[in-house]
Amino acid sequence: MHPAFSIVIFTTLSGLGYGLAAVLGLGLLDPAATATKIAHLLALALIATGLLSSMLHLGNPQRAWRALSQWRSSWLSREGVMALITFLPLAWSAWASLFEGRYLVAPGLIGAVFCALTVYCTAMIYASLRSVQAWHTPLTPLCYLMFSAAGGFVLASFFAFAGAGSTALVPALAVPVTIAAWIAKLFWRHGMRTLRPISTPETATGLGRIGRVRLFERPHVNENYLTSEMGFKIARKHAAKLSAIAFFLGGAVPVLLLLVLLLAGAGAGLSALLIALLAAWCHAAGVLMERWLFFAEARHSVMNYYGG
Repeated sequence: MHPAFSIVIFTTLSGLGYGLAAVLGLGLLDPAATATKIAHLLALALIATGLLSSMLHLGNPQRAWRALSQWRSSWLSREGVMALITFLPLAWSAWASLFEGRYLVAPGLIGAVFCALTVYCTAMIYASLRSVQAWHTPLTPLCYLMFSAAGGFVLASFFAFAGAGSTALVPALAVPVTIAAWIAKLFWRHGMRTLRPISTPETATGLGRIGRVRLFERPHVNENYLTSEMGFKIARKHAAKLSAIAFFLGGAVPVLLLLVLLLAGAGAGLSALLIALLAAWCHAAGVLMERWLFFAEARHSVMNYYGG
């Protein structure tokens, strides 16, 4: 599948934003701290930027509102509806922190649950596609949820070292959540590499009972929408290298940096803050690369007709 930059950015930024908003909704940071107020604004900004980026992928962005009416059958529509609904408790929680310096339990917890549901809807847009076998697995929404949670805790760790809360609790939670996220991704990649194709040239043409079907000639010489959007190819060795870099940047580096801070008993300070910032940037870069590979390595069953 063609890894559209707008969708890669959308799923990465919105995932980080919803993750951070969910952690804030759990009340793990001091609501009166300036850093927490900035965290609320950053979470909303990441979510909004991600959603605006996704609209750029639409053929007619001005008609995006019409997709909301299909929530009974479309995961894309459900995602849009949940995104709008989720802004209500998130905005309420942000207002309470920004202007009142307090944490509201009900809006916070409801917002955290709604954040998870929105990310789940995003993941199900891809997991529901039987035509892309690698995506059509329960591990897809699990990975999306885990990466969102990991990103939220890593970002929250940065704000904790900026004076927003406990510099022990939040990073201590970020480490196992991040490890769990990349373990889930490891299982997902293993499943993708070892899956046996359900859709083959034999099943696509219905000629499997005669023998093995081989493409004699492509349907046409020039590229078309299907071959450009569904037939994106990346060499296996390049994908393996990029995946290793993603695991290193997004998983190993943040975990090691946060462990160093935890073992050193670091408190709020400039050096600890810079290390936590580096951990957050590395995690975001790793997730961005992982999300690009998620699309680039996917194979659509329509390519059976094009020898792909």
